[in-house]
Amino acid sequence: MSALVRQRARIVRVRRIQHGVAASAAVDAAQRVRIIEGNRARLHQMRSELQPATGMTTGAALARIGELGMRLDEARFGLGTSLGAARAMAATREGERRAARRDQEGAEKLEQAAAYAAEEQSERRLRMLGRRRPRFAQGEPE
Repeated sequence: MSALVRQRARIVRVRRIQHGVAASAAVDAAQRVRIIEGNRARLHQMRSELQPATGMTTGAALARIGELGMRLDEARFGLGTSLGAARAMAATREGERRAARRDQEGAEKLEQAAAYAAEEQSERRLRMLGRRRPRFAQGEPE
């Protein structure tokens, strides 16, 4: 029975490692989403702060400001695709983390059940040792 307990303990260790790896991947994916959202917000802020100088300006300066604004908008909207993909990846990684945690908890329960069964079997063996009939030597009356 102790072999079963050792096997279950190994499985628990593996499941803990798997959960740690999955949790780390989930954190990385969530961090990537935050980074992309931060970049998108910065681009929006830069676009909103982009204004022509007060007073007389040339048409070329206005055209440059307009071109820069258009490029900032394109970059910000282009991040929308990356953001959607990053959010999907974060959701997938979170699902994998939950599945790994569920597997870990199941392995821990199996380990506890195996340890309990081993302990019960050990106690049963000890009780049976006390119940054995004494053996009589040859030639002694029964």
